[in-house]
Amino acid sequence: MNETKPDPHHLEQETSETLRELILFNDEVNTFEFVIQTLIEVCKHDPQQAEQCALVAHYKGKCPVKQGYHSELKPLFDEMTFRGLTVSIE
Repeated sequence: MNETKPDPHHLEQETSETLRELILFNDEVNTFEFVIQTLIEVCKHDPQQAEQCALVAHYKGKCPVKQGYHSELKPLFDEMTFRGLTVSIE
């Protein structure tokens, strides 16, 4: 039986990168409708999830909207920033 061994460099890369969160911050510029639509389009939230995240960000000041590796979150961060939302990867 011929088994392939995992590439140790590939495993090292996966384990060295920790899970992070994409955080949405409240602002006084964007409307709820715009924030909700952006979360649906960019983060693939369903409408109820997007509305809940927008409300949490509004009342608590910030809300984690997506979890993943930095390499997965960076394109979402870039698009949300481009659209004028305040976000960070933590």
